[in-house]
Amino acid sequence: MKLKKQVTVCGAAIFCVAVFSLYLMLDRVQHDPARHQSGGNFPRSQISVLQNRIEQLEQLLEENHDIISHIKDSVLELTAHAEGQPALPHHAHNGSWLLPPESRPSFLSVSPQDCQFALGGKGQSPDVQMLAVYSLLPFDNQDGGVWKQGFDITYEPNEWDAEPLQVFVVPHSHNDPGWIKTFDKYYYDQTQHILNSMVLKLQEDPRRRFIWSEISFFAKWWDNISAQKRAVVRRLVGNGQLEMVTGGWVMTDEANSHYFAMIDQLIEGHQWLEKNIGVTPRSGWAVDPFGYSSTMPYLLKRSNLTGMLIQRVHYSIKKHFAATQNLEFMWRQTWDTDSSTDIFCHMMPFYSYDIPHTCGPDPKVCCQFDFKRLPGGRINCPWKVPPRAITDANVAERAQLLLDQYRKKSKLYRSKVLLVPLGDDFRYDKPQEWDAQFLNYQRIFDFLNSQPNLHVQAQFGTLSDYFDALYKRVGIVPGMKPPGFPVLSGDFFSYADREDHYWTGYFTSRPFYKSLDRVLETHLRGAEILFSLALAHARRAGADGTYPLSDYTLLSNARRNLGLFQHHDAIAGTAKEVVAVDYGVRLLQSLTNLKRVIINAAHYLVLGDKDTYHHDPAAPFLSTDETRPSQDSLPERTVVKVDVSPRFLVVFNPLEQERLSVVQVLVNSPHVRVLSEEGQPLPAQLSAHWGSDTETVPDVYQVSVLARLPALGLRVLQLHKSSEGRAAPQSSVRLYLPGLNLPMRRQEPVPVHVLPAGTEDICLENQHLRACFSGRSGLLQSIRRAGDEREHRVSSEFLIYGTRASKDKSGAYLFLPDGEAKPYAPSELPVVRVTEGPLFSEVTSYYQHVQTVVRLYNVPGVEGLSLDVSCLVDIRDQINTELALRFSTDINSEDTFFTDLNGFQIQPRRYRRKLPLQGNFYPMPTMAYIQDTQSRLTLHTAQALGVTSLGSGQLEVILDRRLMQDDNRGLGQGLKDNKRTRNRFRILLERRTTASQPHFFSTLASMFKALGFPGTRTGSPEAQDERPISFPSLLSHITSMHLNSDALVMPVAQEEPSPPVLRSFVPLSTTLPCDFHILNLRTLQAEDESLPSAEAALILHRKGFDCSLEAKNLGFNCTTSQGKLALGSLFQGLELGSLQPTSLTLMYPLGTASNSTNIHMDPMEIATFRIRLG
Repeated sequence: MKLKKQVTVCGAAIFCVAVFSLYLMLDRVQHDPARHQSGGNFPRSQISVLQNRIEQLEQLLEENHDIISHIKDSVLELTAHAEGQPALPHHAHNGSWLLPPESRPSFLSVSPQDCQFALGGKGQSPDVQMLAVYSLLPFDNQDGGVWKQGFDITYEPNEWDAEPLQVFVVPHSHNDPGWIKTFDKYYYDQTQHILNSMVLKLQEDPRRRFIWSEISFFAKWWDNISAQKRAVVRRLVGNGQLEMVTGGWVMTDEANSHYFAMIDQLIEGHQWLEKNIGVTPRSGWAVDPFGYSSTMPYLLKRSNLTGMLIQRVHYSIKKHFAATQNLEFMWRQTWDTDSSTDIFCHMMPFYSYDIPHTCGPDPKVCCQFDFKRLPGGRINCPWKVPPRAITDANVAERAQLLLDQYRKKSKLYRSKVLLVPLGDDFRYDKPQEWDAQFLNYQRIFDFLNSQPNLHVQAQFGTLSDYFDALYKRVGIVPGMKPPGFPVLSGDFFSYADREDHYWTGYFTSRPFYKSLDRVLETHLRGAEILFSLALAHARRAGADGTYPLSDYTLLSNARRNLGLFQHHDAIAGTAKEVVAVDYGVRLLQSLTNLKRVIINAAHYLVLGDKDTYHHDPAAPFLSTDETRPSQDSLPERTVVKVDVSPRFLVVFNPLEQERLSVVQVLVNSPHVRVLSEEGQPLPAQLSAHWGSDTETVPDVYQVSVLARLPALGLRVLQLHKSSEGRAAPQSSVRLYLPGLNLPMRRQEPVPVHVLPAGTEDICLENQHLRACFSGRSGLLQSIRRAGDEREHRVSSEFLIYGTRASKDKSGAYLFLPDGEAKPYAPSELPVVRVTEGPLFSEVTSYYQHVQTVVRLYNVPGVEGLSLDVSCLVDIRDQINTELALRFSTDINSEDTFFTDLNGFQIQPRRYRRKLPLQGNFYPMPTMAYIQDTQSRLTLHTAQALGVTSLGSGQLEVILDRRLMQDDNRGLGQGLKDNKRTRNRFRILLERRTTASQPHFFSTLASMFKALGFPGTRTGSPEAQDERPISFPSLLSHITSMHLNSDALVMPVAQEEPSPPVLRSFVPLSTTLPCDFHILNLRTLQAEDESLPSAEAALILHRKGFDCSLEAKNLGFNCTTSQGKLALGSLFQGLELGSLQPTSLTLMYPLGTASNSTNIHMDPMEIATFRIRLG
């Protein structure tokens, strides 16, 4: 042991010397007098010398980084099994709790090259940057005539003489998997009839075409049709008459969905298509999501699609793009320097995707060519001019009228190839409509094509027919950039379809289900990974005969239910109440089933003797620590009965990094202590379990234990009933009651001091942070980081938005407030409860409509570096009310803030006074932040909500919305089915080191920037905010993962006299670089779709991160490796039998499978590998 300690100290000393010497070298280069000559204007020769020095220094840095990595690995190896338990807490002289220093060292070792990525590359800037477009446009909504939101379009008749107009009319039917009706009711009432008619009607004429996108519906229909009909479908797809577009399980919402779920539903759809029809989608079709994220083009590109279409974009942007012929562009990611993420995108120019708004600028004319609206039908044209059936007598006049619209529309695009969608919601559900549309249009096409003087070729087509013709016309292969077409980067939020009607309400609508979605997602990822590992270990041991393979069906159903909920009327919260309930039932059913999958896998993996494994579905070995009685109830935690014999807990860490976390369990006795698997006592804290603001639940206590959890692993803990002297330390509680004159003290197993409402601030403190709260309101006022000279104002307040008095009011989609928010003013002061203990302290405030808990963990590492915030919201007694939480700080953020897109990337935003208040709200699936040169404040969220920054230093989030009326977008209902909803956040305050004392890598980075070093952009830290790109820090990424991936506690169910020996399960043999995320390890389907195959999809994401934020005391070993990862030795006790890189959704192999298991990934990239573990 002495030798180990000596080597540890020696290794650490070498590490420090190496870093310090490098820092001195860097410091000398940075303070070279030559650098400051003539105000920084270098002679060319000195620049050359400096660049040579930098290159040498860079090489030296890399060599030293490798040396340091080797030293670090040696030290880690020596310390990994030495004194691994967290030390027990004790009281300090001032009465506060102290945790002794960590017994194990932790490293932060980041390669300098890995820091350069966030500074930006030397690639060309895009032609169109959406942040700049927003700055440019007046958003003035002028009347454009027949094209109300556009302008008058003119043309010369001879413009197509040299190059004729080629028109593709694309029949489609938009099928929502749930909106006004449930998924099943839509299927039985309409969708099955659409698809049955499609099979018959496409066979009648080989010139007919149709496209389909929602695989959820298609798969249900497929299960109910004959083998003969299936063969016809395969033939129609094969000959190009039927195209499957996008191919996802649904047409996903792009504001609230998390990228895990977006990818998962895309894989589910693509795998279904490959297995059943043998087709790979080529083009993306998204006519109905309410705004567009730049994450989607990335996912489609990495799935090998070459083109995509979007529709619901702000009308002012459409008008601007139409006027500049920028409606078709290559969509590029903001971080991309070499165009590898480019995908061709077509934006539809007009108001809607229905037929009146797709043939050209005049809906009065276009409606006359929607032949479902022929007189005598159930729907007509609002413009009072009905369609007329096409006959020999009128075809010339009708064709000329339609051609005029086609020509005008084509003037908005750069090519002479024109796309004209022909469809609407649930269209073509009757054979008569197929006949009316296809026969009348074919007569028009035949006439147009027979008139050479018109210089037009018109036909039915699929989406890919259109893209192929365009590529051919401009002379490129699919996927390449057409000459002269612009490159665009950015996103298309937030969406307004007319006037000031911004679709920003749905970023928060039905937050209960948005939260449940994220819980299900975390469980699905955890279940996928544990199932894959358990199955691989069972097969390796020859025990797969006893393992419950039927769990694979539960996994498959959960994938599909999570996928279904990504639909743009599901997670968006914009469906009828009965439909929301249907989604909720599906989500809860899958959540329950996934807990079963996790329990079964964990049972097998923790058994010391695998031969004793026996699966009994009626009596599971492990139980869950919480249950949900119904789809609309919050989880209820299980109480573990503690007895003389130990009760065992199995704790699952779904993160790919080891974590030091506080694990919480409810027990029936205050006399409890927690031991490790080996019998060592662990730090713990006993608290009362509160049933209301002033009442505790009798005979129920919360025990919180600090445990080190292995990456993706299972940790075994023991609960023991103990004598009083050896029990877990108790929390102390102060209860501040408004209107109470005298302090009182209640004696309970956990003592509670009752006091009158306080006027003095309440402060909580750990070794990293000090947070202070108002004594009267219990709300956060300030945060001070350890080492900072001053406190940061970070005050929170609740606000209320009403809705307008005019006829247009807020609803499920729209946010139309009645002006600025007003302070939330409850009739009485809150009850404030302060809990303090060795592992955490918290302040709880009970208001009439919201209960907040702000907790500070007194633990080393990630958990203790941010504030944990929970808001339990209940506004069911309110009318037309939206409850907001606003943080006001002294950060000088001016008009800039940052929100994430799908948890995948960060998009800078600007508060713009020229937009109405509601136009400045944006989606926040996982985080938003504000910053200045010194600090960054990040609000991490565990559920998607709407966010804004309406003033410098502010962040504001909408917690829930209750609205009594429809907002005239087709739903026909308000939002009146609110639930008690718990919104969870983390507040992270970080020091930006570029501002004051840069740490080592920031110094290097800023020196590169100041010298204009190749591969970097020049500029000051302030200028960095001007760039359309930003990244979270490594700490921020990991904080988000902690918040969204809670450790799962599973008590051993049987209280047997002699329970089997349990061993913690540590699946990874090496520490993963901390910028790598295992997005999924998804066992693939066998030929029998209810069974698992021997292959799995390993999906990895390498995160981009910003080094300019100080990274200290992370509490785990954080290293980066310039994107290199050895997969062959990653999984302990398993061999990697094969490794095949593939496209994102496994449809295309990328290169040949090699014997090497070493991979490399660039920052921000997501990569999929088909692997075989055993």
